Amino acid sequence: MSVPARRAVFNPTSIPELRPRRAYIQPARTIPGRPPAGRPKNWSWRVVRKESTEVGENHSGHIEAHTNEGILFFDSIFPLRFNFGMHMRLPFFRHRNLPELLERFNSASLQALDPMVMVKRAIPANVPITVTEILPRIKDGGAFVKFSHPDGVSSQEVESLIIGYLKEKYVRPWFNPMRPMKANLVRGVPWLEDLHRFPSSRIKVEFAPTKPGGEAAELSQETLYSLFRRYGMLAEISSQPADSKVLPRFATLDFARLRNAVMARNCMHGFKVLEEAGGGVGGTQLRLSYEQKIKAHMIRDWVVGHPRIFIPLMAALLGTLAVAVFDPIRTFFIKARVTHSLKIRDSRIYKWFSSQAKDMFTFKKRNVEEAGLGAIWDDRRKLIDQLQTWMMETTDTFIIVQGPRGSGKRELVLDQALKDRRNVLLIDCKPIQEARGDSATINSIAQQVGYRPVFSWMNSFSSLIDLAAQGTIGVKSGFSETLDTQLGKILSNTATALKQIGLEDRDKHDKDASMTDDDYLESHPERRPTIVIDNFLHKNEDSSVVYDKIAEWAAGLTTANIAHVIFLTNNISYSKSLGRALPDRVFRQIALGDITPAAAKRFVITHLDSEEDPTGTDSKLSEGQRRRDLSELDACIDVLGGRLTDLEFLARRLKTGQSPQKAVEEIIEQSASEIMKIFLLAARTNDREDRTWSPEQAWFLIEQLAKAEALRYNEVLLSNTFASSLTPSASNGEAVLNALAQAELISIKTAKGRPESIRPGKPVYQAAFKILTEDKVLKARMNLAVLTELSKIEGKSIDKCEAELALIAGMPRVPPQVAPRVEYLLGKVEASQRKVEQWDREMGGLKRVLMREY
Repeated sequence: MSVPARRAVFNPTSIPELRPRRAYIQPARTIPGRPPAGRPKNWSWRVVRKESTEVGENHSGHIEAHTNEGILFFDSIFPLRFNFGMHMRLPFFRHRNLPELLERFNSASLQALDPMVMVKRAIPANVPITVTEILPRIKDGGAFVKFSHPDGVSSQEVESLIIGYLKEKYVRPWFNPMRPMKANLVRGVPWLEDLHRFPSSRIKVEFAPTKPGGEAAELSQETLYSLFRRYGMLAEISSQPADSKVLPRFATLDFARLRNAVMARNCMHGFKVLEEAGGGVGGTQLRLSYEQKIKAHMIRDWVVGHPRIFIPLMAALLGTLAVAVFDPIRTFFIKARVTHSLKIRDSRIYKWFSSQAKDMFTFKKRNVEEAGLGAIWDDRRKLIDQLQTWMMETTDTFIIVQGPRGSGKRELVLDQALKDRRNVLLIDCKPIQEARGDSATINSIAQQVGYRPVFSWMNSFSSLIDLAAQGTIGVKSGFSETLDTQLGKILSNTATALKQIGLEDRDKHDKDASMTDDDYLESHPERRPTIVIDNFLHKNEDSSVVYDKIAEWAAGLTTANIAHVIFLTNNISYSKSLGRALPDRVFRQIALGDITPAAAKRFVITHLDSEEDPTGTDSKLSEGQRRRDLSELDACIDVLGGRLTDLEFLARRLKTGQSPQKAVEEIIEQSASEIMKIFLLAARTNDREDRTWSPEQAWFLIEQLAKAEALRYNEVLLSNTFASSLTPSASNGEAVLNALAQAELISIKTAKGRPESIRPGKPVYQAAFKILTEDKVLKARMNLAVLTELSKIEGKSIDKCEAELALIAGMPRVPPQVAPRVEYLLGKVEASQRKVEQWDREMGGLKRVLMREY
């Protein structure tokens, strides 16, 4: 009976942990043309070796082939990419799982997808070898197979048989059926390290001496090609520069495929190149290691070297990310702000609990306030009805409610005309315009519309990056954005949210289901949300970016039928700013003035009759006292006018026990003091420089309005105080009048679109002007300043005429045609001189008053 020549068993004592419970014997494998190798008669398998693990014998990282032994490396056993960074973490790839792995290899019944079945399939039956060890290399995607062979067979012949067999019988892994398994003989001493160094298609070949202290030869590219080409196609061979001082000398090999580089590294590491092969005296040993193509600082170096490409690209990527991630969130919060869906105070549950928790006193007080305003709304019922009618019509223009401060514009629009209307957004321009800096402005307008999250601090940070980039590469990076761009983004998101709100109630079963979104909003104006823009042109800055941007945005909403837009302003020149946004539209306007004396009286009496004294004393007027004060109250209201703020101030004073006459006198005195402090007397020089009017111009208007209820607009402009002011900031008369109207010293009435007359800013100012003109010292001081300025103006006129006369007199021969001009100049000098003399006499009298009076 013949004995098999090959024993395909593993050494049970080579690894203490890998002792199988039984021995495994495979059929003999022979080389064609050679007799099978015999087995000794009294054969028994028991060879004692050093302990061997996945990282080599005694954890040394090396395995050696002795006499009649060889090592083969099989690739494509494990998925290569899957193992990067995971072979040291997953339990399957740890040392304690190695016995189970090898036991499955020795098993007679292996699963089809088991990695060990591929090793069995790759070794043909006619190869007379005995497999003694298998060391899987999970990180390299293969395994080392150590074998022994008889004396008549060399390791190179075994390699040739296996390579030829694999070329004929493809062994394909399940995870990569397009690439069959390959095997090669290990010619060097493989390094079985378990470091975090992963395969790469680039290999660094170091030339080391074979003995310590020896010298190594640097192999040529031809020699390296002949050694490594067998493992796969080489893309590039790079030698170390000749002037490099780095030792040991090295070269880099770039393989076309990653698995070819893995095969070359595992088969050729530690290979000794003899002297006759070009290894120099004593030979040269090759040390192979993977070298990552992406260096540690490659990205950083590329960024530093290409800022003109990287910085704009990064800005575009960040912008795209911000739009994709944050814009839907911001749109949601804007919709919640308009619909009040996240506001607890607007929920029905909160309102019910709030109404149950309020006591009778609070309930009565709330009704008193509503009753007090009811007298005003009855007086303005036609305006409220008109505004509500406009909201139900299809219109593509603005609605402007204009009136002075304290005339009740916001209350009329929000509390009356829009009280039953859903989806109302209020934008107050005052905090936006008064914000200091771009970041504060962005935060303010974002808060007004509910735009969040907002990263306003990024604007300043991006500006610094842009400044640094401009100094480095010479152009702006594009990170920073102007205030105009930031406002445009916020308002654009708001417009998107408003359009979605207008289309929320649309149903596919409606008769208008076939309409487009634009046609639907045009035919259903009642579904559109309403935008109320309060304090428009708060500081009368026609060139403000905020006002221009809001006006353009509002024009887009109106013309696209997305929303109704209502502007609340106290500036009479609003048409100039809004006309640039909608140049081809006629605005719908409501002008609010002071309420009538009858409505004003009812407003005050309602407060007195319905509300108790907040101090808790008996100072409330009795019915008899109120009846006796009615005639006095009529006279006081005639002086005070119909301004709501002043009427509320009067009602509060009457509640404290003051008589109407006394209360009005104090209000007039307080108004006179405010006028004197703000318009006439400047505490610091900076106060005068910041103003666009001069105290002389303000006094001129005060003195003239104290005598008459109204002044002609053009007549004031033609006066010397406004036409020829010596104050640089007050040289433009129309700008001065607009600034004084914005400051509420005066009010400018228009007729057919042009300024017509000038009146006091408040009705109470008429009485305050009279009090100021009755003050002898103040009148003398201000008139002295006016006359002094007029004298300087006439003095400049005289100097100009005298200079021209001197020029004419210097001619060698004065032509007769110049005589009329000389007479004109002399007459003008004479008239100016008479004015100066008259003003000097008046200034003398005023100075005596200042010297005599306190």
